[in-house]
Amino acid sequence: MDKRTASGFGGFARWIIGLPRPIKHLITLSADALMIPLVLWLADSLRAGRPLVPDHAWPAYVAAVLVTLPVFVRFGLYRAVIRFLGQSAVVAIAAAVAVSAVALAVLGHLTGWSGLSASGVGIYASFAMLYVVASRYIARYSLRTRFLRPTVARVAIYGAGDAGARLAAVLVTTRVLDPVAFIDDNPVLQGRLINGVQVYASAGLPALIHAMSIDRVLLAMPSLTRQRRREILAALEPLGVHMQTVPELEQLITGSANLTDIREVEVADLLGRDAVPPLENLFATRIRGRTVMVTGAGGSIGSELSRQILRMNPKCLILFEMNEFALYSIERELRARNDADGATVDLVAVIGNAHHRFRLREILQTYRVQTIYHAAAYKHVPMVEQNVIEGIHNNVIATWHTAEAALESGVETFVLVSTDKAVNPTNVLGATKRFAEIVLQGLNLRGSRTRFCMVRFGNVLASSGSVVPLFREQIEAGGPVTVTHPDVVRYFMTIPEAAQLVIQAGAMAEGGDVFVLDMGKPVRIYDLARRMVHLMGLKVRDETNPDGDIEIVITGLRPAEKLFEELLIGNNASGTQHPKIMRALEYTLPWDTVQGVLDQLLVALARFDAPRALELLREAVVEYKPAPQLYDLVWARREGAVDDDGKVTHINARRSLRGAPAAQGSSGFAQP
Repeated sequence: MDKRTASGFGGFARWIIGLPRPIKHLITLSADALMIPLVLWLADSLRAGRPLVPDHAWPAYVAAVLVTLPVFVRFGLYRAVIRFLGQSAVVAIAAAVAVSAVALAVLGHLTGWSGLSASGVGIYASFAMLYVVASRYIARYSLRTRFLRPTVARVAIYGAGDAGARLAAVLVTTRVLDPVAFIDDNPVLQGRLINGVQVYASAGLPALIHAMSIDRVLLAMPSLTRQRRREILAALEPLGVHMQTVPELEQLITGSANLTDIREVEVADLLGRDAVPPLENLFATRIRGRTVMVTGAGGSIGSELSRQILRMNPKCLILFEMNEFALYSIERELRARNDADGATVDLVAVIGNAHHRFRLREILQTYRVQTIYHAAAYKHVPMVEQNVIEGIHNNVIATWHTAEAALESGVETFVLVSTDKAVNPTNVLGATKRFAEIVLQGLNLRGSRTRFCMVRFGNVLASSGSVVPLFREQIEAGGPVTVTHPDVVRYFMTIPEAAQLVIQAGAMAEGGDVFVLDMGKPVRIYDLARRMVHLMGLKVRDETNPDGDIEIVITGLRPAEKLFEELLIGNNASGTQHPKIMRALEYTLPWDTVQGVLDQLLVALARFDAPRALELLREAVVEYKPAPQLYDLVWARREGAVDDDGKVTHINARRSLRGAPAAQGSSGFAQP
């Protein structure tokens, strides 16, 4: 068929589709009125064993039309939209044909018309069923796949099980995605037809992509382990076809997603590490029937903690957040979920800042809070590096004030959400989080009825400021994708998994514990970027492939950024009840020393004296080795030794900050 012919057929199809529905029904009814006598003649000729001349049988043909069409109307055969015809229509057609055949057989018995003999009507019923079903489905196929092809994306569904079959049944009702092939590794299913679509082996997918012009592959196997998903995606990645998935089984069971929620490939699928299911004896120990508060409840981790805590039926859940819109969003979501589940959890949304110790004490005492998950923090490395005073205030002082308020209010358990950047930190963020850990350890040594513990883990996927949503945004914009260094690696964990492990670690707290989550194997960020490009159906543009779609640009490490992160200070760790949670045994400081540093920090922060604040931070966190550039800039700004371009001009700023003797009157910093 040439392009002009295809265009003509396409125009005719679009003209048909655009007609008023009563006119389309009349056209279908007229076609049946012409074909039913032909079907009856064919059945009667087959019964006789020769072609009959219908000269005396015309009353039977007229009767067939007059009986059958009203029955078809009554069974709704002309109300169905042919383009969206489903399996239920076959049942309706079978019933309508059976009823009309019985009526014709009775009429033939009463009149004695030869064209309506019992055997002839039986053959007629089979032929009529075949004609009606075939005519509808041929019209459906022609309208949907042949003439309207420019508006349809052709897809292969990987997984011919129940989920794949249900997905295909939904997709055929739209012109957006058209399933043309199933792919399955089960040899029993290969070669079969499911909803009219053939099942092929995965080995034949590369040839199918070209032969059938497949635009994308949908992975419809929600019960697969993440390891198996990673293996399948790794095999499909070189094909250069857009990959999408349906949600995982856990999301379908919990109601957080539907089968038809087709999504881009989750980075969790690329990591290949299965989440460990929570231990029931740990999961709800500090939550069920208790009053729980989450600080930073509107953030990535805080909001997921709040969702999971709500499922465990606390008596009261207090959402503490300083961002009004973030608090409004999570409260509205949780209230809707609370109502939908018929739960009676008392939800309290509180706007506040963890800096305010007495405000916190008032809230904790008013609601008699028993468990606190302290997730409020600044966590974006370059941002905190450029805003030292606020970073220290929010990550250290706010943690201290919240902990003191918890002590004064008799809170039973206090869980700090920490980070792997606290280990041998090279940036202000890591140093502040490590000092926050030291503060809690010091309070525990001072003597406390409150069980303080810290949970340390790496990056969480899709959290605010993380690299994954940034890469996806850059790819969708046409690139380039920016990677700071070709060898930089990071640990990754999904937000729900991280929240589950934080809750379980808190249940094991004895006082002063530092819990470390097993993050699996680190991921090379450059490889992650390439995979994301490939699985969105695009190619990386580089020296070997100058005609590719997306370029990956190396921008250089950001100030104070590490090539790799660590989870332990030293190697001293022991196991716990949970296979993915370790208890780290690390140094701490006596409370008198910690108190002295905190008091001096308050003075430095009140004066906005960033150099002094950083000096105190280095004294408290002995493994903190800041980037020299940070000290240059902070010191020089105080001394007025920065030019219009932001460069340090005072020689003493450079010399003193690198350990060289400073000139009299300058402010040097102690080296660790």
